[in-house]
Amino acid sequence: MAPAATARYDWILAITTIAFIFSSASNGANDVANSYATSVAARTLHMWQAGILATITEFVGAVALGSRVTDTIKNGIISIDRFEGRPGVLMLAMGCAEVGNAVWLTVATVVGFPVSTTQTVVGSIIGVGFASRSAVTWGWEKGSVSQVAASWGIAPAIAFAFSAIIFTILKYSVLERKDSFAWALRLIPFYLAATAAILALFITIEAPATNYDDLSPGVVAGAILGVFAGVLALAYIFFVPFFKAKLVKQDPRIRAWHIPLGPLLLRENPPLYWPGKGEEYVTDYYEDSYGNHVAGSGVKHANDEDMKSDEKKSSTYSPETSVRDGETGETMVARPPDSNTLELAAHSPEMQKPASKRHKGPHERFLDPVKELSFLNPLKWLGYLKFALLQGVTRDCVTHDSAALRAIHAKAHRYDIRVEHMWTYCQVASAMMMSIAHGSNDVANAVGPWAAVFQTYQSGFVDTESGTPIWFLVVAGLLLGAGFWVYGYHIVRTLGNKITQMSPTRGFSIELGAAITVLLASVLGLPVSTTQCLVGSSLGVALMNYDLGAVNWRQMAWIFLGWVLTLPCAALVSGLLCVMALNAPSF
Repeated sequence: MAPAATARYDWILAITTIAFIFSSASNGANDVANSYATSVAARTLHMWQAGILATITEFVGAVALGSRVTDTIKNGIISIDRFEGRPGVLMLAMGCAEVGNAVWLTVATVVGFPVSTTQTVVGSIIGVGFASRSAVTWGWEKGSVSQVAASWGIAPAIAFAFSAIIFTILKYSVLERKDSFAWALRLIPFYLAATAAILALFITIEAPATNYDDLSPGVVAGAILGVFAGVLALAYIFFVPFFKAKLVKQDPRIRAWHIPLGPLLLRENPPLYWPGKGEEYVTDYYEDSYGNHVAGSGVKHANDEDMKSDEKKSSTYSPETSVRDGETGETMVARPPDSNTLELAAHSPEMQKPASKRHKGPHERFLDPVKELSFLNPLKWLGYLKFALLQGVTRDCVTHDSAALRAIHAKAHRYDIRVEHMWTYCQVASAMMMSIAHGSNDVANAVGPWAAVFQTYQSGFVDTESGTPIWFLVVAGLLLGAGFWVYGYHIVRTLGNKITQMSPTRGFSIELGAAITVLLASVLGLPVSTTQCLVGSSLGVALMNYDLGAVNWRQMAWIFLGWVLTLPCAALVSGLLCVMALNAPSF
């Protein structure tokens, strides 16, 4: 039972809890989508695969690493002294902040506006601070608005630098070297091991069961080097044979679930369980919206013979490249299309996707087959149930029917798709790392205000200093994943390929650079925006094409506009609610 001082305010707790549910889900739909948008755009993951991974990684990040930043949100933005002796007023103020947070995030997500969830919650709390005449912590101190605001500018710049450096190293160590495929086979184990080691470093620092101050540098270094060596050995034992069987022998039956076979895959007839079907042994990660190549600095390999011969050639392509048509055998020169060609291509019947490649949306997949059935037929209800549960992860988040966007993609270099395939595994690992980082940092955006309300209600006095209960983080972690699963596709569509041409190597660099930035911020207790980190990372990688035309500046301006509007809009919603509630007449 709640103490008498707060028992009568159970309605505030109820409203705040409802707002918390929408706030967490919309946080997941908006920000979790950032973590996996590049993987989906690069065709490394399908939406349903990203949805499953997001649910797991967000939960792990929120529960294992999320408590530190939660404390900043619930008691660092505004002064709590104003509410001393008036727990009901604090509950009302934080409840209004949660409602403002939920309203803006939900609206922004549904319309496909990628906003900063951190800016949203900070703006909401500032709004109730003004409404309640509570002092806003502007000075440069831990958890202040100044530090949080500074992180909004600093974090994208740091993420920009990290991702640009990572992609530049990858570009000149593998992608643009002669015989890039051979270099990729040599270096991919080290990239896998380095990604795992970075993840292990931050888990070591952040794990609540570990007191980092008590660990000597030698112990930490030993743990990181141990992870690096272990993953390196696993990569040589399992991944290298897998890549040789799939990409050198070009066996289309080989699939990712055959990786555990390791050296057995090098046999003439490996013992394959559940062999793959079809003739395509590697995905073309540079297909345009219609499943064809109409833009880019090079051309794809026409057939397997060209693929084999190119093991001894450079993996980059000049604007004019001689290739042999896979059907006619004719030699022809491929050039990037001009703007008129692109415009015509957008409306050309030849550019339409083949039926076998055309994506089936949730309506076509689940509702159309049962639309003629009676509502008494259980199959109709099953179709509607599938639609309700799976519509968010069966949408087409890759296709963008835009000649202007394809012209932007034409500015980006295109690399050997076999090399790109190797980095899909690094990209998935970096996306999971980014998602864990998001769970650790942004779970606070929904939990902070709700935790202050709940703990004050339970204690009967103003309580924002208590530790965040683990079950708060468990609930929030589940809601983050659920939000992505249901309506995160709006943001995946917006961010995916709309900033620049995406590919596995670029996505890996973007996600790893942003993840490092977010995890560093989590260690410092700064609630940075994962959206801004990822956008900064995307810009850093895009500019490594050394062409300003490879960036969709209109999309960048749209995203920047969202950053500008978010804080005042969230503050306005929560502040107006709080003013009306505090000054409402009563009997």
